[in-house]
Amino acid sequence: MTSAVRVPSVEGMTQHTTSLPHRKLGTQGLEVASIGLGTMGMTMAYGASDERSAVATIRRAHELGVTLFDTAELYGWGTGSNEQLLGRALKDVRDEVVLATKFGFDLSDPQRIGSALDSRPEHIREVTENSLRHLGTDHIDVLYQHRVDPDVPIEDVAGTVGELIAEGKVRYFGLSEAGPDVIRRAHAVHPVSVLQTEYSVFERAIEAEVLPVVRELGIGFVPYSPLGRGFLTGAVKPAAEYPADDMRSVDLRWQPGNYEKNLTAVHELTALAESKGIAVTQLALAWLLAQGDDIVPIPGTRSPDRLAENVAAAHVSLTAQDLARIQEILPHGSAGARYPDHVMPTW
Repeated sequence: MTSAVRVPSVEGMTQHTTSLPHRKLGTQGLEVASIGLGTMGMTMAYGASDERSAVATIRRAHELGVTLFDTAELYGWGTGSNEQLLGRALKDVRDEVVLATKFGFDLSDPQRIGSALDSRPEHIREVTENSLRHLGTDHIDVLYQHRVDPDVPIEDVAGTVGELIAEGKVRYFGLSEAGPDVIRRAHAVHPVSVLQTEYSVFERAIEAEVLPVVRELGIGFVPYSPLGRGFLTGAVKPAAEYPADDMRSVDLRWQPGNYEKNLTAVHELTALAESKGIAVTQLALAWLLAQGDDIVPIPGTRSPDRLAENVAAAHVSLTAQDLARIQEILPHGSAGARYPDHVMPTW
């Protein structure tokens, strides 16, 4: 597939408009456009980055109606560079956007970045102050715990974020990769507005236990990696052909055996998308949006053209037959787990 923007055909459109519909996340008042932007890949995990093009993509997202922008302390490898990038790009429109960031890692040792957790209350406060400074703002709209810390009771985490909300430094509390028990315990201390976890036609683990709990409690859901970390773009190659600093070089879905099965599935999804006059990425995002009006995916991209394609997915309408065909192609998601066993989140 080329990077040219694909505009949905009349058949695939619910309305002809350049604006994005909005959705509510949780019951505390958080409302955002139905497609957000994840910025992790602009500074880590997908090879060398280009700040100028990243800023242009972020600003273009705002022009296209995106309001939810997702970052994290971790995404700058402990330097704050990703948050700073986002803050600079959106400085002039700060009041028009929702900035979400995350705490929860110990980034003091470069050799352990991404593996050592730290959600102690004093550390949450330290990270929050750093994030406020890096983003160039006086408040964070959504503050997520990035990963559950087994050494810190979730009640202490929720209480600390609740204090930050009372102080006006944070507006809404979010969790990432949390299971049903943790979600319930946190929500009992301070309302959780949104849960962020990987979810896509490739990754379906949250459907059995997690989605029912967040819906019972009135919590919104933000799927990250909604395009299978890029596999669903169709522009893929085997793991061995990626550089070592690209996470796809070790992602199990790109490994021999899994790669071929997943590529076949993408080809079948592409055929369905083309029959509707849309891109396969739009099909995948429309599938997510069709799973419930409490879902707002945050696809990441460095390309303004790909960005426009993703945003246009908000206007794609899938039929019951389309959804049934997608389920037939990928009844249980992709071949290969999303993480190796030693880093797989446990619920």
